[in-house]
Amino acid sequence: MRSYFDKQLSTLNLELVKMGALCEEAISAAAKCLNDGDKTLIDKIKETERLIDEKEREVESLSMKLLLHQQPVAGDLRMISAALRMISDMERIGDQAADIAEILKFVGSDSKGIAAHIVDMASATKKMVTESVDSFVNRDLDMTHKVMKRDDVVDELFLKVKEELTKAICDNPEEGEVYLDILMIAKYFERIGDHAVNIAEWVEYSITDTHVKA
Repeated sequence: MRSYFDKQLSTLNLELVKMGALCEEAISAAAKCLNDGDKTLIDKIKETERLIDEKEREVESLSMKLLLHQQPVAGDLRMISAALRMISDMERIGDQAADIAEILKFVGSDSKGIAAHIVDMASATKKMVTESVDSFVNRDLDMTHKVMKRDDVVDELFLKVKEELTKAICDNPEEGEVYLDILMIAKYFERIGDHAVNIAEWVEYSITDTHVKA
C-alpha cells in the first residue's frame, strides 16, 4: 500500500513540475513579447494559460484521490495540502501572464527598450517559480528561503521601472497612456513574484509544519 502511495506522490511531484514549466513559458513569452514587440506571442500566452488551468484540475484531482483513498499520515498530508495551495498560486500566475498579454495588444512595437528592467523582473520571477517547485520536489528548505529573498530583487526592479516611467511620462506626456500600460505590466510581474513567494511558503510548511507569511 505504501509503495503505491509513494508512486502516486512521485506522480504528483511530476505534475507540479510540469505546471511550473508552463508558468515559466508564460512568463518568458510575456517578457519576449514586450521586449521584441512580437504580437504572435499573445496567442501563445493565452494557450499556455489554458494548459495551466488544465494542469491545475489534474493535480487537484490527483491530490483529492490521495487524500480520500490513501489515508496519508501527517507529513504526507502536509505535502498534499501544500500542493493544493501551490497550484492555486500557479494558476494565478497563468492568469496574470494572460492579463499582461491583453495589455500587450495595445502596446506598440516602439515601446521596446522603454523599461528594460521589466525583462529582468521576468527573468527573476521565472527563476523563483522554478526553484520554489524544485524545492518542494527535493524537500530543499535552503532553496525555499532563497526564493523568498529573491522577491526583494523583484521589488527593487519594480521601483526602478516606476522611476523610469515616471520620468518618461514627464518628458513625453503624449505617450502617457502607453507608459501607464507598461507600468501595469511591471506590476503584474511583481505580483507573479509574490505568488512565487506564496508557493515557497507552502513548501516550507510542507517540510517544517510551520507556515510563516512573509
